[in-house]
Amino acid sequence: MTDGLDVIVVDDDADVCELISSTIKRFYTWGNVLSFTDTEEAIAYCLNRDIGVAIFVVDVFLGGSSGFYFLDAIDEKFPTAHSDSIIVTGNASDDIVNMCVASDVNHLLEKPIKPYALQLAVRAIAEKYLKFAKKLFRDPEFAKSIANF
Repeated sequence: MTDGLDVIVVDDDADVCELISSTIKRFYTWGNVLSFTDTEEAIAYCLNRDIGVAIFVVDVFLGGSSGFYFLDAIDEKFPTAHSDSIIVTGNASDDIVNMCVASDVNHLLEKPIKPYALQLAVRAIAEKYLKFAKKLFRDPEFAKSIANF
C-alpha cells in the first residue's frame, strides 16, 4: 500500500515504458512510479489496489488492445481514471484526439515526449489532489462534511 499519489505507466514497448518511468521518477515526489508493459497485468494490479486514485500515463496502442480499453477496465475501481490520465501516442491524429475528448482525457502527448511536457501534464493532474488535500487540512468543517458523505 502506498501513502501517496502513485503514477502508473502502461506501455507495451519496454524501452518507452522505462524511459517514461525514469523521466517521471526524476521529478515526481508525491508517490511511487510503477510501470507495466503487459496490459492485463496492469489491470490486475489496479483492481487489487486498496486506493482507487492514481495518475496514469498510457500508450494509446497496447499490443492487441488500447489505452482506452485499459482505462475502461479499471474505471469502476478508479472513477477518475480517464481525467487523471495522460495518453501517449506516436501520431496524434484527429481520431485519437476525438477519442481523448470523448473519453474525458485532457492530456495527450506525442512521442518522442518532451520531458517538460510530461512533467507539466503530471503536475497538472497531481495539483488538483494537492489543492484538495490542503483544503481538507485548512477547513475542518469541509473535511467533516466529506467524511460524512
